[in-house]
Amino acid sequence: MGEPMDLDVSSSGRKRKADDAISVINQPARIQKPAGGPTLDSTWNTRADLRYGADFNSAGRICPLRQDILVLPESFDLDIAVRNWAAADTKNANGYTTQVAPMQTRSGAGTIALGYMFSKDFDLTKRHIPQSLLASSSSLQSLRTALDQLALLYTVANPLVAHVAAVDYVPGSSGLVTDYATALTVAEELGLGLVSSSSAYEVQHMALFSTLLATVLPTIHIFDGINVGRDTLRVIDVLNQSGLSNAYTNVLKELPKAGKKADPEMKVEHLLNAFNNELGTAYGLFEYRGHSSPEIVLVVFGSVESSLATQVAERLSKEGTKIGVVNVRVYRPFAEEAFLKVLPASVRNLAVLGQVQDQVAVADVSSHSNLYEDVLAAVAFSEKWATSPPVADFKYARSEAFTPTSIAAIFRQITGKIADGERIELLSASQAQQYTFWDVEESAASTAPSAISKLLSGDSASNVVFSQTHDNLVQGGTIRTDIRSSKKTIEANYPVEEADVAFVGEEKLLKEIGVLKNLKNSGALIVKLPGVKDEDLEKKLSISVRNDIKFRSIQLFILDPTLSTAVGKDSAVETLLTELAFLKVARPDLVESAVEKLATINANVELLTEAAAYLETALRHIEIPEAWAEVEVDAEVPDLPRNIKSTSFTGFDKEDAELPSLLHDWQTAAKGLVFKEAYGTKTALRPDLSTKTYEIYVKENRRLTPMTYDRNIFHIEFDIGQSGLTYNIGEALGIHAENNVDEVNEFMKFYGLNPDDVVEVPSREDPTVMDTRTVFQSLIQNVDIFGKPPKRFYEALAEFASDENEKKELLTLGGPEGANEFKRRAEVDTITFADVLLEFQSAHPSFHDIVRIVSPMKRREYSIASSQAVNASTVALMIVVVGWVDPKGRDRFGQATRYLSELSVGSKVTASVKPSVMKLPTKDTAPLIMAGLGTGLAPFRAFVQYRAMQKAQGKEIGSILLYMGSRHQREEYLYGEEWEAYQDAGVITLLGRAFSRDQPQKIYIQDRMRQTVTDIIKAYIKEEGSFYLCGPTWPVPDVTEVLEEAIATDAKAMGKKVDSRKEIERLKEDLRYVLEVY
Repeated sequence: MGEPMDLDVSSSGRKRKADDAISVINQPARIQKPAGGPTLDSTWNTRADLRYGADFNSAGRICPLRQDILVLPESFDLDIAVRNWAAADTKNANGYTTQVAPMQTRSGAGTIALGYMFSKDFDLTKRHIPQSLLASSSSLQSLRTALDQLALLYTVANPLVAHVAAVDYVPGSSGLVTDYATALTVAEELGLGLVSSSSAYEVQHMALFSTLLATVLPTIHIFDGINVGRDTLRVIDVLNQSGLSNAYTNVLKELPKAGKKADPEMKVEHLLNAFNNELGTAYGLFEYRGHSSPEIVLVVFGSVESSLATQVAERLSKEGTKIGVVNVRVYRPFAEEAFLKVLPASVRNLAVLGQVQDQVAVADVSSHSNLYEDVLAAVAFSEKWATSPPVADFKYARSEAFTPTSIAAIFRQITGKIADGERIELLSASQAQQYTFWDVEESAASTAPSAISKLLSGDSASNVVFSQTHDNLVQGGTIRTDIRSSKKTIEANYPVEEADVAFVGEEKLLKEIGVLKNLKNSGALIVKLPGVKDEDLEKKLSISVRNDIKFRSIQLFILDPTLSTAVGKDSAVETLLTELAFLKVARPDLVESAVEKLATINANVELLTEAAAYLETALRHIEIPEAWAEVEVDAEVPDLPRNIKSTSFTGFDKEDAELPSLLHDWQTAAKGLVFKEAYGTKTALRPDLSTKTYEIYVKENRRLTPMTYDRNIFHIEFDIGQSGLTYNIGEALGIHAENNVDEVNEFMKFYGLNPDDVVEVPSREDPTVMDTRTVFQSLIQNVDIFGKPPKRFYEALAEFASDENEKKELLTLGGPEGANEFKRRAEVDTITFADVLLEFQSAHPSFHDIVRIVSPMKRREYSIASSQAVNASTVALMIVVVGWVDPKGRDRFGQATRYLSELSVGSKVTASVKPSVMKLPTKDTAPLIMAGLGTGLAPFRAFVQYRAMQKAQGKEIGSILLYMGSRHQREEYLYGEEWEAYQDAGVITLLGRAFSRDQPQKIYIQDRMRQTVTDIIKAYIKEEGSFYLCGPTWPVPDVTEVLEEAIATDAKAMGKKVDSRKEIERLKEDLRYVLEVY
């Protein structure tokens, strides 16, 4: 490993070019001493280094031995360390200086390395010196030809080891993926050695062992390129240059003792034994962990896979589960005898966790993982058992990201003895403190976690692990940072799931990511909310977040940097204030001593002292009001993901290519219509939309709540006519709403636009195809002129401002320094694109530029409240109008709900259909148990209509239990008369009405369900009915609890022992527990 190197700070924060580069490095190596020999003290990187990983974990540092040639792709920053070696003129154990020559990764890549080794000018006295290739697994296919040729000429070639980061980028939703599948295939097909590192703590040893194995056959040393290869952590006892040199020499001397007739399997085993004897280690080709007498063993390969599976197996085996794990450290050559030797004789079943390329390969029952085929062959031809144990192939795609819980789920599938859905937490509060930071890339405080990590690592008794994930597709660039601190060495190559403290630097992230899902009960949440008062918190935090905070006893802290006058003088103060605020909440014991240490880390004593003076003012602890325990029946609460996806290792320059748009007069459009063939013109209904659309007409529009009530909930029914629109029960209708005509006319008049001018814009489906519409059509149907403008709009608009003051203000609003004012405009004043254009009148872009910089309108989807089997020509919806009053006293409305509420009978609407999970059981006699809150009742109206039709036809139908919830019966008894009529007709068996505010004590649907649990047991369990819940997410846990109680009660009465949670999961799989929540 040698002396610690600083990373190339100049490359920090820049995205590499798409075409990988390959570099040739002339660097024979550093080698090692026996165990107990010289070692290096662990060091912590500079602040810039933290962006790329630890001193030890920077991928370039794992090549410790005599490399003359190193080939590496630039795109994953694997070349940073070696470039520093070259720049510093660092000499290795053989006295050579590293030299780097970049090349592109493409077909035939690596042939320059072959040319170098086999050229006439090559010094044959160096033939014994190992060569090294440093690459990502995404480059292996391009290097395949060169590796194949090298393997054929290996008896007269230099030893070669390829240190490969298992990482690839998959366009689309997957982003960065851990790719072992490519290496497994290439190693098998070309006859290469393949060695895996299970953790950062052993990666230097495995790099050394792989270099030794390269004297037998070309070898790949692979390690996780997303987590293990990127995390920052302390590694002790790192062997220095002379220690590595001695170890390499001493182990290599033992190789001839294997005998001239020894095959590669015998040689690799002999080498590893000599390696262990030299270093005092206990590595195995295959390593077993788990129960002493397991009945089931899982075979795994890969860094995170082996680390997690081992920890989970050991945890479960201590609880009595007879399971174990075999970690395949050396996959090639596959020593079958060594593999069979580590398998306990008690094994009854084997399972293989094998990676394949994608979900298509996972679903293909005819294909198997590489690892499975080797394990199956070894077991099938073994005489260890009278009857060979069966081997199952548990395939997973490269995009799969494992956690302790997901690994436990695999064991559950194999054994069926582990509680279904049970969360497995490997690190208890006594073992480690865990923190998460969520921020946007452009945040002034996005670097604060790095400084905090460095501060915590200053304690020599602590082991700090720093992990960072970049998702450039969320909020223009979102960063998640995890920090774990422990007195013991820990292996935790997975996201923090039970954080003690979570910091959110951009409150909008709470609306896109389930941040609180990663925070433990009674944990602390710090949210940066500039300029927000306590009374305005409910406007900033969604009802689901507020409910979560209250119900889970989470402590809430608000950080308001604007309360510090120093922030206005220097934006760097915000970063320092964030660091201090976090420490005050997470580690109050360090605050006093931290100022001096953080000043050293941040290199600014004066600013840090000034920030500390405002800490008490800027950070406040919020007393959670009882009102946060109240729930809004119709509040939209989306089911947010608990994590972001890794799409990059750093941010990117946000310079999007802008497509042109053209403004023409009516004559131009007329030519296209008259001479369609010449101009390639096609007529389409809403060509700007990617979905299949239909024209339908309003048949009925009536308000369901009283005019005096503050909530306008209305029923709207459409005549489908000859449109061709069809829908199934439970599906949603997508409404392509239009802007208000009066407001559009007012805007065109103010802006000086001719409504009849024709605008051409690139199609969203194909940029080479131009969609033609009038200005009026565009503003009505396409351009979201009355929507909320993002920051980039202010920045784009600044280009058109002729007034310097206005231009400066627009640029400020579009930049980090204007974050507080931008938030006020967006969240408090609810400013629209039109408002901004009216305010900054010197910025007057032409209409084709407006089309370019203003966001397009999106469709809104609503659950269908009718059955087409009953009413073939109609489709109905139930909707609540979203409305509020802005600070200027103006009435504001949700664009789509207002549009629909104002439609008169006969109005034409553009619509589309979206599929749904809400489907009726296949058996008509299966009971329905339905729970709907507010407008969540809509799909159940369709269900009941259909069952009523069946009953009228003389068919036997199952019982229907309908539970409905709203605030008041008098005002919000939605479709109440219909439900009662259906009940009188014997269609609805039970009607459970919960009106939460009609009595002193709150009554919710779960209360009504609990009161009628006997009916639920009969319908749901005895008669095998299906349960449906539609509406907000907040009642899901309570409603599920009632169902679990019903299952447990029935099981007890039957004298059976049933795991209620597991039974609910089974019902989910059988589509008998269906949720459509938002």
